[in-house]
Amino acid sequence: MKKIGLFGGTFNPIHYGHLRSAEEICESFQLDQVIFIPASFPPHKKEGKILPAPLRVEMLRLAIADNPHFSLSEVELQRPGKSYSVETVGHFRQQFGSDTQLYFILGLDAFLEIDTWKEYTSLFGLCHFIIMTRPGFGKSFSPECLPVELAKDFCYDAQKGGYAHGSGFLVFPKEITALDISSTKIRENFQKGRSVKYLLPPRVEHFIYKNKLYQAKDVRP
Repeated sequence: MKKIGLFGGTFNPIHYGHLRSAEEICESFQLDQVIFIPASFPPHKKEGKILPAPLRVEMLRLAIADNPHFSLSEVELQRPGKSYSVETVGHFRQQFGSDTQLYFILGLDAFLEIDTWKEYTSLFGLCHFIIMTRPGFGKSFSPECLPVELAKDFCYDAQKGGYAHGSGFLVFPKEITALDISSTKIRENFQKGRSVKYLLPPRVEHFIYKNKLYQAKDVRP
C-alpha cells in the first residue's frame, strides 16, 4: 500500500525548517512521497502579507528539485477563494483511492486550532495525522491536545504509537529536530538587510534577491 504525506502551508518562503521536518517524517513513517501544497488564501492569515502564489510556487520548486521523494501540488491554487483542508484532503483521497494511506502533516500549534477549521470533524475520517512537535519549544503532545468534541472517539494504540480514531485512522505525535527557523523571521531579516544564509536553500535565497522580494521597499501592509 502506497503511503503519501500531505504537507500544506503558505511557504512564505519555504525554508530548511520545512524541508528538514518533511525529510524526517518521510523517513520515520516510510512514506513514498511528501506532497507540498502551497495555500492560496489561508482562512487564518492576512492575505496582504502573503506573496502571490506563483512566486511561492517557484520557490518551492527550487527548494525540492533535488529530492525524489518530494513533489508539489497546486490543487489549492486552482480553486477559487480560500483554502480549506477538508477539500484538499478529499481531493487527494479521491485521486489516490483507498489503496493509498494519506498522512496529513501539520504542526502542534495548528492542530490545537483545528476545531476552528471548516468541517474539521470530517478530516479524521479521511486520513492519518502526523503532528509535529519540537523539543525545547515548551509544547508536547498529550491527550488533552485532541479536540474536546471528539476526544471520546480516540483511543491510544501503544503498538502503533498513535491515537486511533473510530474511523480507523490515527493521530501520530512526532518529535522533530528543533530548528528555530520561521518564515516570519526570514522575512524580517530580508527587510532589515540581515543575512539569511543557512536558513533557506541558496537557490531560494538567490530567487528572492533577484526578484527583490521581502525587501524594505516591497514590504506589504
